[in-house]
Amino acid sequence: MDAYSYIANAHGDYIEQLYQSYKADPQSVDVSWQKFFEGFDFAQQYPAEGESGAGSAMAQPITQPSANGNASAEQQDGAGVLTTDASTNNGGGIVPLSGQSTDKETAVRNLVHAFRSRGHLRAKTNPVRERKDRKARLDLADFGLSEADLDTSFRNGDLLGLGTTAKLRDIVAALEKIYTRSIGFEYMYIRDPQVLDWFREKVERDSLSFNPGVEYKKRILKKLNEAVVFENFLHTKFLGQKRFSLEGGETTIPALDAIINKSSELGVKEVMIGMAHRGRLNVLANVMGKTYEQIFSEFEGTAVPDLTMGDGDVKYHMGYSSEVEAENGQKVNLKLAPNPSHLEAVNPVVEGFVRAKIEHQYADDYHQILPILIHGDAALAGQGIGYELTQMSLLEGYKTGGTIHFVINNQVGFTTDFEDARSSIYCTDLAKIIDAPVVHVNGDDPEAVVFAVRLATEYRQQFHADIFIDMVCYRRHGHNESDEPKFTQPTLYNIISKHQNPREVYNAMLVERGDVDAALAAQMDKEFRDTLQARLDMVKQKPLPYNYQALENEWRSLRRSKPEDFDSSPETGISEEVVQQVGKALTTLPEGFRPLKQIEKLMEERRKMFFDTRVLNWAAGELLAYGSLLAEKHIVRVSGQDVQRGTFSHRHAVLHDAETSAPYNSLNYIGEGQEKLSIYNSLLSEYAVLGFEFGYAMANPTALVVWEAQFGDFANGAQTMIDQFIVSSESKWQRMNGVVMLLPHGYEGQGPEHSNARPERFLQLAAENNIVVANMTTPANFFHALRRQLTWSFRKPLVVMSPKSMLRHPLCVSPVEEFTSGTFREVLGDTFADAKKVKRVLLCSGKVYFDLLEEQRASNRTDVAIVRLEQLHPFPKKQLDVELAKYPKAKLYWVQEEPENMGYWNFMLRYMRRELEDVIARKPSASPATGYNKVHVKEQKDLVARAFDKPKEQVADSNIKNTAEIAKKQD
Repeated sequence: MDAYSYIANAHGDYIEQLYQSYKADPQSVDVSWQKFFEGFDFAQQYPAEGESGAGSAMAQPITQPSANGNASAEQQDGAGVLTTDASTNNGGGIVPLSGQSTDKETAVRNLVHAFRSRGHLRAKTNPVRERKDRKARLDLADFGLSEADLDTSFRNGDLLGLGTTAKLRDIVAALEKIYTRSIGFEYMYIRDPQVLDWFREKVERDSLSFNPGVEYKKRILKKLNEAVVFENFLHTKFLGQKRFSLEGGETTIPALDAIINKSSELGVKEVMIGMAHRGRLNVLANVMGKTYEQIFSEFEGTAVPDLTMGDGDVKYHMGYSSEVEAENGQKVNLKLAPNPSHLEAVNPVVEGFVRAKIEHQYADDYHQILPILIHGDAALAGQGIGYELTQMSLLEGYKTGGTIHFVINNQVGFTTDFEDARSSIYCTDLAKIIDAPVVHVNGDDPEAVVFAVRLATEYRQQFHADIFIDMVCYRRHGHNESDEPKFTQPTLYNIISKHQNPREVYNAMLVERGDVDAALAAQMDKEFRDTLQARLDMVKQKPLPYNYQALENEWRSLRRSKPEDFDSSPETGISEEVVQQVGKALTTLPEGFRPLKQIEKLMEERRKMFFDTRVLNWAAGELLAYGSLLAEKHIVRVSGQDVQRGTFSHRHAVLHDAETSAPYNSLNYIGEGQEKLSIYNSLLSEYAVLGFEFGYAMANPTALVVWEAQFGDFANGAQTMIDQFIVSSESKWQRMNGVVMLLPHGYEGQGPEHSNARPERFLQLAAENNIVVANMTTPANFFHALRRQLTWSFRKPLVVMSPKSMLRHPLCVSPVEEFTSGTFREVLGDTFADAKKVKRVLLCSGKVYFDLLEEQRASNRTDVAIVRLEQLHPFPKKQLDVELAKYPKAKLYWVQEEPENMGYWNFMLRYMRRELEDVIARKPSASPATGYNKVHVKEQKDLVARAFDKPKEQVADSNIKNTAEIAKKQD
C-alpha cells in the first residue's frame, strides 16, 4: 500500500482545516501530518525550477519576511533552510533555490536527522573490540551526496548551530564529533517535544563544550586510581577469595562520584543505590566510605559477626549507610540496599524505599532523594523484572521522580556472550517503552562517562523521569576471580589480558594532552597502596560520620522480638467514637455524587451494619482497621491488582461516580488531622509490586503496608521476593519489616489456580519467629491482626490466607463489641460441643471450619469439637494447650481442604506429631485442586464425612454448595 494513501483519500477541506491547525500550533495535529506539512512548506518556499509553488489555497505564499528583512522564527523552525539578503532580494525576501539545491538541502537535513537517530550505532563505545555493523547508513552516498559536495555551503548547518553558510565538510565533522565518538545518544523516539528539544540541546551543545578543569580531571584520576588499586590489592592479598571485582569497569567509581556531586548541586539530600555483587566491595569502599579495615577483616575472617538477628549473608550482599560531603559542602546521605544473588531483584525494593521517603520525609518533593540502580547488561536484558519495573516508573502509585539506571556492560553474562544473551541490539532497549533516553558510553573514556552521568542527573532532576547510562566496558576476570573466562571467550580474553586498565588509559590521555604531569599517577598509586597496606596492618581508619534520620530513629526505637512475645497478643481494640467516625465516613457520599445502583445497595448495607445490626462482615472489619489507623495518624498503603474495589467486589474502598467516573475515597474523610488512605490498583505484576511494597515497609516502621494478590495462587509469581527478602529479612539483612500479604485462599470449586495460596511453602519457610502466618475465620480477628502489626514493639511480615466465599458467608461476621475491646486470638475454641461428651476434636484453620460447623450443627454432633488455629506461625502452643485441655480423652485430628502433601499437615507434624491421631485431607496430588465443580463438591462432602466418621451420603451438603455458589458468583 502507498505510504501516503491516507493523504490521497482525505477530503480537501479536511486537509485544509488540518493545515490551518498546524500553522496555529504544529503540535495540535498528528506527527505524520506534521511531517507532511513541514515538507509541503519547504516545497512551497523553495520550488524546483519551472514550478511556481502556487496552486490551491494551501499553496499560496505562507509566510512573509519580517519587517527587518529576516525570516520569522516560525519560518526558521519550520524548514531550517531559509536565507535572507536585503542587497540581492529587494528588502530581504526569500532567495529562490534551484531544484537541485533544494534536493541537496533536503539531503543534508536528512543526514542530520539520520545522525541524530542512528549515530549511536556507529559510536566508538566498545573499548575492547570492534562493534558489529548495525547498518547505520550514515555515509554521504546514502543521502545522494558525495565528496564533491563537501565544500558546498548548506543552510541546514544552522540545525547544529553552525550558521546558514556551513560547509558540508564542517557539518559532517560536527555530526561525527557529537554522535560517533565515545558516546552514542539514543533519544529521537522521545515523543514529548519539550523533553526532546531539551535533550537534543544538551547533546549538541554541552557535549561539544564539556571540558572539566584540571582539578576535576585530577579528581577523576584519583577516583579511578582508588578503584583500580583497591581491586589489585585485594587480588594480590586474598588469592582465591570471591570478590566479584570491578576490574574493567572501574570508571563506575568516578561516575557515581559525579552523580552524587552533581545531584547535590541540584538539591538532592539522599541517594539510594541498588546493585548486584559485581563491584559492590569497591563501591562500599570508594563511594560509601566503608572503612578498609572493616572490609579486610571480613576477608581475613577476623570480623565478629552480629548474629543477634540471624545468620547474616556474604560480604558482597550486605547493605550500608553513610554520609558524605559533596564538593559544594552539602551533606549527602548515602544508602546501599542489601541485595541477594538474584539479579535485579533489589530494584523494586529500592524504588519502594525511595517512595516511602519521598512521601513521609521529603514532603512529596522528588528533588531531594535520588534512586540509582546499577545493572549488569545480561541481567537487565534477561530478567523480566526489569520490564515490570520500567512499566511501574510513571504510574501514580509507584513513581519515584525518575531513576538513574547505570549499566556496567561487561558484554558477558557469567559465560554467555552478549549475542546469546538478548535479541535486541542493546541491553537497554526496554527504556524505549517509556521514552527514556539512553546514553551509551565507552568505559575507557572517563570524561565521557562523567559527562553522561552529569547529563543523566540533570535530566532526572529536570523531568523526574528515568534515564539509562550504558557504560560499555569489560570483565577482566571470569564470573569470579577463580573462574577461567577463556573456556568460553578465548579470543575476547586474549584482547582483555593485554588491554590497559581505565586508569592507565586515562592517565596516558591526560599526559598526552598536557593536563597533568606524567609522574602524578605513579605518585598517587604508591600513596594509595601504602594506605591500603596500613589498613591491612590494622592502622585505624576513621569511619565516616552518620546522623540517623527520623524514620531510622523510629526503627532504632523498636526492640527485637522474643519467644514470649507470641504467648499473647497486645490490646488492639478501639473506642466506640472511632467506630462511629469510620462508619459515618464509609456510609456518606459527597453532595452531587451519583453512585451506581449496586453501590447504593452497598452503602445501605454498610449503614445497617454500623448503625442498626451492629454486626460487621469481613470488608467492614478490614476497612474499620484501616480507618482506625488513619485516625491515629498512621500511614496505610494498600496495593495489588484491583484492590480498590477488591477482586471479589467486596472492599469498595474507592467509589466511582456513575457518570463522570470521578473517584471518592471514603476513608479520607474520617476527621481532621488524619492520614489519607493510599490504595492503588497495581499493574499486572506480582514480583515487582511485592518488592516495591517490601521496600516501602522497610523505610517506614509506622506504616501499615499491604499487598494483596488477586488470588493467593498467584503469589508464586513473586516467590523470589518472598524467599530472598520477606521471610529472611531479619536473618540475612538484619532488617525488620512489617509488610502484610493478603492471599485469597479456599476451596470452592474454582479450579487449581484459584484455590490454594500454597500455605505449605510459607510454613516451610517459617522459623525463628521470622514471619506470622495466619488463616482467620472472623472479621474481628482480622481487624486485630492488622492493628497488631503496628501495636507490637517490633515488626514482622504478616502472611494471611485471606477469604473468598467467606467474604459473604452469613456466619462470617463479628459484633461491634469485638472491635471495641480485646486482642487478636490465636486459637478459637468450640462453642457448640459438650466438653464432657467429646470423643473427637477436629483441629483446623480457615474456611473449612464453616463446612465442618454446618455438619456439626445439622447433625447435632455435640460429641465432636472444632478448634480453630487462627495463627499457624509462630505456633501458639500455650494457647492451644489450654483449649485442648478441655477434652483430655478425645482423639485429635487435623482437618484441611488441601491435598495431604500440601497445606498445613507437614507443619503440624513438626509441633504435634505425638498428639495428632491422623490427618483428614484430600488425597496427595500434583495439582492443588480439581477443575470440575461437581468433583469438588464430592471431595468436600467426603472430607467432611471422614472428619465426623460417617458415610458421606449422610453429610448435609447445603453449606458446601452455598460456598461453591458464592465463589462462582465472585469469580
